[in-house]
Amino acid sequence: MAESHGTPRSSAPGALQEEIGQRRPFASVAVEAVLGIERTGDALREQFAAALKPHGISPTQYNVLRILRGAGGAGLPTLEIGHRMVTREPDVPRLIDRMERAGLVVRRRCTTDRRIVRCTLSEHGATLLRTLDPIAESLPVQQLSTLDESEQRTLVALLDRVRAALR
Repeated sequence: MAESHGTPRSSAPGALQEEIGQRRPFASVAVEAVLGIERTGDALREQFAAALKPHGISPTQYNVLRILRGAGGAGLPTLEIGHRMVTREPDVPRLIDRMERAGLVVRRRCTTDRRIVRCTLSEHGATLLRTLDPIAESLPVQQLSTLDESEQRTLVALLDRVRAALR
């Protein structure tokens, strides 16, 4: 019989428990699962950051560039960029400031409503994205290579369910 999400774990240590050096069992399978998701996400982000580092860009900046490429020539207001990001960034305007100084994005004030500033991808940002696309496409395949395609689809579906329940 499967353990419920609130059932305490058995005393046999699991991989995560050993990895983080925790001596006591997790309070529940749910606690272990959430910590496992966090630990795994951190490891995935760390590898992606290392792959981007030689190009002088962070995963957060890469995410902004991809969002702006998808927006096309019309660009997006800063607030909308923040809503579309994979991971939340507390200060998107400051992030955009740094990216503008690096020549990756261009800001333009809306001609019909001067309060709105739209961001677009610069030519330099577009060129950098084309360079980084092969890395961003191949790294996840490598990272999840221990799972077959069916297991990857199951993982995606399970994570979708959890996120939907949290909304």
